[in-house]
Amino acid sequence: MSHLETSISDGIATLTMNRPDARNALSMDMRTQLCESLHDIERDNSVRCVVLTGAGDHFMAGGDVKGMGESIKKSSKEIGKEFMLRIHDLHPIMFAMRRMRKPIIASCRGAAAGAGVSMALACDLVIASEDAFFTLAYCKIGTSPDGSSSFHLPRAVGIKKAMEIALLGDRFDAQTAKDIGMINFVVANDELNSETHKLASRLASGPTHVYGNTKALFYRSLESEFESQLQAEAEYFSDCASRADFKEGVTAFIEKREPNFTGQ
Repeated sequence: MSHLETSISDGIATLTMNRPDARNALSMDMRTQLCESLHDIERDNSVRCVVLTGAGDHFMAGGDVKGMGESIKKSSKEIGKEFMLRIHDLHPIMFAMRRMRKPIIASCRGAAAGAGVSMALACDLVIASEDAFFTLAYCKIGTSPDGSSSFHLPRAVGIKKAMEIALLGDRFDAQTAKDIGMINFVVANDELNSETHKLASRLASGPTHVYGNTKALFYRSLESEFESQLQAEAEYFSDCASRADFKEGVTAFIEKREPNFTGQ
């Protein structure tokens, strides 16, 4: 059984983490397949939006902690080396998600724990069902966060709330996650799939190149100085203005109709 299912339809690529019996815990196979799929989607011009979700009743319940049971029998030096490599194996996924010039939506139900929180935070938008719950949980197994959550979480919720979430490891529901700025939308349990598709379809019919420039601008703003950020705004706006979707958007505005963007 593949640990990641990929489907593409109507400009939407859906990546489904597929270990439902293990709450979609992140296996090595899943890491490899996810990285490969993201690279393929990045180069596929037919894809204009990406959805990341989990099979069954959960989004993703973190790393494969049961699988770590064998690792901890090794010497401290061997353990340290193994997990250094494991964590670095995650980084190409995070880089690919950040670099992806298409919107990525996390669609969450049930548990998003540990690396599941990290993965959701690395997406551009997060929609969750009312029964979804979140816990960073790394402290519960005696380790610090990984998967870029130490970068994304403080920027999403502020340093004090991030410290609370990380140091206490408490579980909280989807509405709380929305209230603190960690996710975007909360929907009824039986409407998650339809609302996710509605959101993805809206983005897939939008100005894809513009979304790519917007992602790049917002993410670089987290580390840019004011002057360099304004220069980037000018360059990216100029780039967008030279393209077909800008002409279509302006024309549609003047003609008082909805634009028909092609993503170009």
